[in-house]
Amino acid sequence: MSGLVALLDDVAAIAKVASASVDDVMGQAVKASSKAAGAVIDDAAVTPKYLTGFSAKRELPIVWKIARGSLFNKLVILLPVALLLAAFAPWAISPLLMLGGLYLCFEGAEKVWQKINPSDHHAKDLVKEKMSAAKLEEKKVRGAVKTDFILSAEIMTIVLNALPQDGSIWMTALSLAIAGVIITIAVYGSVAVIVKADDVGLHMAARGESGVIPATGRFIVKAMPVFLQVLVVVGTAAMVWVGGSIIMHGLDVLGWSWPYDTIHAISVAVAGAVGTFEGAVQWFVTAFLDGVIGLILGFAMIPIVTRMISPLVAAIRPASSDAT
Repeated sequence: MSGLVALLDDVAAIAKVASASVDDVMGQAVKASSKAAGAVIDDAAVTPKYLTGFSAKRELPIVWKIARGSLFNKLVILLPVALLLAAFAPWAISPLLMLGGLYLCFEGAEKVWQKINPSDHHAKDLVKEKMSAAKLEEKKVRGAVKTDFILSAEIMTIVLNALPQDGSIWMTALSLAIAGVIITIAVYGSVAVIVKADDVGLHMAARGESGVIPATGRFIVKAMPVFLQVLVVVGTAAMVWVGGSIIMHGLDVLGWSWPYDTIHAISVAVAGAVGTFEGAVQWFVTAFLDGVIGLILGFAMIPIVTRMISPLVAAIRPASSDAT
C-alpha cells in the first residue's frame, strides 16, 4: 500500500512539473509574441489589400487560404530553421533579420512609388483585367503568402530572440509554435473582421430606416472604404518603419552602433524638450526616424530589384510558372 501511495505521489509531482512547464511555455509564448507587435500590425494592415476586387463570397475563403499558407510558413518552414539557427548559427540571425527588413523597406517604398508614378503600373493592371477570376485569386494568394513569409520570418526571429536562451530545445520549439499560432489567429482573425465589416453594416442597415442599429450599419458602410484606405497607408508606413527599425537594431548588434545611438539621442532630446508624455514622444520620434531611413533604403532598393534581381529571377524561373 505504501508503494502505491509513493507511486501516486510521484505521478502528482510529475503532473505538477508538467503543468508548470505548460504554464511557462504559454507565458513565454505570449510575452515573446508581444515583442513582435510592430511586425504583427504590419501583417494585419498589409493583408486586406490582397482582397480588393473579389466578390464578397470569396473574401473569407481567400483569407483562410492566406492564413493556411501563413501557418505553413511559420510551423513547417520557419520554426525548424529558427531552431537550427539558434543551435548552430546564432550569429546569422541578425543579418537574416536585416535582409528581411530591407525587403520590407523595398515593399513599402515600392507602394509609395506606385502612388507617385501610377503610369508605371498601368500595363500590370491591364494584364490583371484579362486574367480569369480563379487565376487572379491564385496569383493574389501567392503574393500574400510570399509577403507573409517575410513578415513571418521577422516575427518568428523576433519571438526567438525574446525567448530565454537557456531553455531546452523542446520548450523553445513549443513556445515558437504557440506564438506562431496565436499571432496567425490574431492577424487573420482581424483581417476577416475587417473585410466582412461592410457586409455586417449592410445587414444592420437593412433592419429599418430609423434606430440605432440601422444608423450604425449605415455608418459602417460609409466608413469602411475610408478605413481601408487608411489601413493601406498604415500598412505601408508600418513596412518602412518596421524594416528601418530592424536594420538600425541589426547594425547596433553587429557593432556599427552610431546610427542607432544617433536616433536614440535625437528622440531623447526631443522628448526632453517637449517635457510631457516623454515616453510616447520618444517612441514616436524613433519610429518616425526609423521610417524615414527605411523609406530611403527602400527607394535605393527599387532600381536594384527591378533592374537586376527581378530579371535574374525571371531568367531562371521555369517557363511553366510564367504561364500562370
